[in-house]
Amino acid sequence: MRLSVYFLPTLKENPTEAQIVSHRLMLRAGMIRQTAAGIYVWLPLGYRVLRKIEQIVREEQDRAGAQELLMPTIQSADLWKDSGRYDDYGKEMLRITDRHEREMLFGPTNEEMITALFRDNVKSYKELPRILYHIQWKFRDEVRPRFGVMRGREFLMKDSYSFDLDAAAARRSYNRMFIAYMRTFARMGLKAIPMKADTGPIGGDLSHEFHILAETGESGVFVHRDFIEMDWRDRDVDYSGDLQPLVDELTGKYAVTEEKQDPAIEAELGDKLVAARGIEVGHIFYFGTKYSKAMGAVVAGPDGEPVTVEMGSYGIGVSRLMGALIEAYHDDAGIVWPEAVAPFRIGLINLKKGDAACDEACETLYRAFGDEVLYDDRDERAGAKFANMDLIGLPWQVIVGPKGLASGAVEVKNRASGERQEMSLSDVIARFGRV
Repeated sequence: MRLSVYFLPTLKENPTEAQIVSHRLMLRAGMIRQTAAGIYVWLPLGYRVLRKIEQIVREEQDRAGAQELLMPTIQSADLWKDSGRYDDYGKEMLRITDRHEREMLFGPTNEEMITALFRDNVKSYKELPRILYHIQWKFRDEVRPRFGVMRGREFLMKDSYSFDLDAAAARRSYNRMFIAYMRTFARMGLKAIPMKADTGPIGGDLSHEFHILAETGESGVFVHRDFIEMDWRDRDVDYSGDLQPLVDELTGKYAVTEEKQDPAIEAELGDKLVAARGIEVGHIFYFGTKYSKAMGAVVAGPDGEPVTVEMGSYGIGVSRLMGALIEAYHDDAGIVWPEAVAPFRIGLINLKKGDAACDEACETLYRAFGDEVLYDDRDERAGAKFANMDLIGLPWQVIVGPKGLASGAVEVKNRASGERQEMSLSDVIARFGRV
C-alpha cells in the first residue's frame, strides 16, 4: 500500500480525551475514530490489525475442534425470559422494541441463543460433544465507557459454547478451550496468566480469567515468578488426548487478582511473588446445566432416557486485545507491534522522492514485498516520515536514500530493538520478499 493514497489520518498531539496509552496511540496512529461514547469507526490501519487478531483466534479455535457459525446481533427477548436473565441483566443490556411491539435486544452475549439453537437441532448423545463459536459484535451499555476499545460499548468478541453429556466430558471441553486460549495469546506474543475467577452474571462454578502483564493494566495481580519464567510454547498439544496434566501445570502456580489474594501464601513465597498490573483478555466458564435446564436442552442418552446437557462458554475480546497489545508493546515514540499482528510487516521509506535512483529502488522493493508493505512515497521531510513510521509501529523499516544507494545499500531498522544495519537490495529482497 502506498501511503500517498492510504487513508491514515494521524495526529501529532495527544488527544485530550484519551486517558491511557492504547487509546492515545490508536487515535494518533489513525486506527480508530469515535462516533459516539464508547463506539468507534475502525479505520483501515486498525481494521487490518483487528482482522489479524481475529484470524489467530479463529485458527486456534478450529485447531481445538470448535466449529464456526455466525449468530445475529439482534436477539429476541423471549430467549432471555426463558433463561430467567432478561430482568436480571441490568441496564447494560440495550433493549429494543420493533414495529410490531416485539421486545428485542442487542446481544451482550449469546448463551440463550446458542442453547436454543442446540436444543432445536441436536437430539442424541451420539452427536456430542460439540463446541460452537462465532466472532461477532456485541453491545453493553456501559455507564461510563472509557479507555477507548478497552472498555467500549460496542466490541468484537469471540464467544464459544460447549455441549457435553456429563460433567467429566464438559471438563475435557473446558480444558480444550483453556489450552486453545493459552496458544492464542502466545501466538500474539503475549504471556497470558490464567487466574481463577468469579463467574458473575454468566453463572457456573468453574472459571478462569486470562491476564497479560502491562504497567498500565487495570487490575492488580500477584503471580509466582516461576510462572512468568515458564515457557511451554514448544509443547506438542494433542487435543484428542488428556489435557488435564498440562492445565494443572499451568494453573499450579500462585496467580490471583488483588480481590483473591491470600496473605499466608504470599508470605511463604517471599521474593518469588511478583506484584504487577494485569489486563484481562479472556474469560472461560463451566456452568453445568444453568441454561440447558432452564431452556430444555436435552438429548437422548445411551439408555434412551433424556439427559440435560452440560455447558460452558468461553470469551475473548478481539477488539479489546488490540488495546491490550498496545499497552504491552509501546515506547515513547509509538506502538511496537509484534509481527504476528502488525498491520504491515514493513515500512518502506523513500528519503528523496523524485530522485531517480531512490524511486527506482523503492519501486523494486515495493513489488518484492507484496501485501505486507506500507510505502511512504509522499513528498515529506525525512524526520516526519521517521516519526510517522515509529508511531504506527511496523516491525521493520527499510530506508532508501541517495547516500546509501551510492554505495549499493539501504538501511534496515528493527522497530522493537532500534538496531540498524545496511544491506544490499538483493539481500533485503531475499530476507523480506514475498514467499
